[in-house]
Parts: sequence; C-alpha cells; structure tokens
Amino acid sequence: MQCNCSILGDETTHEAIVVDPGDDIDEILGILERHKLRLQYAVVTHAHIDHIGGAKKLKEITGAPVYLNEQDVPLYGYVGEQARMIGMSPPEITSIDVLLREGDVLRCGGIRATVLHTPGHTPGSVCLLLPDGEQARLLAGDTLFRESIGRTDLRGGDFDQILRSLKEKLLALDDATIVVPGHGPLTTIGHERERNPFLQGL
Repeated sequence: MQCNCSILGDETTHEAIVVDPGDDIDEILGILERHKLRLQYAVVTHAHIDHIGGAKKLKEITGAPVYLNEQDVPLYGYVGEQARMIGMSPPEITSIDVLLREGDVLRCGGIRATVLHTPGHTPGSVCLLLPDGEQARLLAGDTLFRESIGRTDLRGGDFDQILRSLKEKLLALDDATIVVPGHGPLTTIGHERERNPFLQGL
C-alpha cells in the first residue's frame, strides 16, 4: 500500500527508531543490519493497517516495544476489519507497550522527536517533529501529504478536526520544515502553506 516507513538511526550509539512498520519487515531488518543499528522501539503514527500491520512481527523478532497514541488503541482492535475491507488477510496484532501523548519527547541516542497529537485522520494520529538546526523534519503520518491531507471518511475520521490540527499544530511550524508524509513524496510546510488547497484560508 506504499506506506512510507522511516528508520531513524544514531550514528554514534547505533540505536534506532522505526516509524510506521506497515509491512516489508525483512527489508526493515535488512536496513537495520546493514547500518549496524539496534532497534529501541517502533512508533506508529496511527492505527491503520498500512502503518501498523507489521508491528507484531517486528516486535517478535527484535523485542522492541510498540508506541501508539492511546486514542487509536480501539482502532487497532479493528485491524482485522480494516484488512477485510481491502481484501487482505488480517495480520496478527500485538499489545501496545507505550501510549504516546502530546508533548512527549522520544529519545534515541542523540535523536530527539517531539510528539504532536494531530487528530482528524484518526482520533490518535500523531506527527513527530525532529529539530535539525535551521531545517526541522516532520514525520507527518497521514495528516499531511504533498498538496493534500489525510482522508477523514474512515472510522474515527473528522474533517473539521484535521483542519484544526493542521492550523494549530503544523502551520505553526517554520516554512523550511521538511515534511515526510505517510505516503508519497517529501514536501515542506512552506510549499503546503502556498499550494495545498486544503490549507488555504486556515
């Protein structure tokens, strides 16, 4: 389903975070091994199957705990129903080890990522903000795409709420912030402020 999975690694400690392990766990493990990285935990931006479907397998192999916002735990319980809707075999689910909340700072070696709770696509959708000098990076999940936003017509979606999240949390960021969306190409906050039709007038 072409979900963007991000692997964040610290070059000094060789610790790593995997964000949105939807599938292709063997490929993820291969990247970790190639760069000699030890997985500390897996962060899931929201509980749709394409972002969390491989979490159990990754956890079983590495022992790394799984992080998810508490408001998406019920949605994770419907992952089997999600699979059936798109004609897939339902994946096995795992327990959620850590409940993400607004303002949490995730640490991994020298990596610091601040959790932004951005409900709308799902009740528990989160983004991760990584400062990097003058050009921060935002792992946006399915809240913001290049010239589009996450759909809100699935279970738990709320169009007005995602617009509030975009206005109050993401448009407050610097225009130079690089956005890594859950699907599709990279963009920036500045590009979306100017070109994204959903953000005009916010």
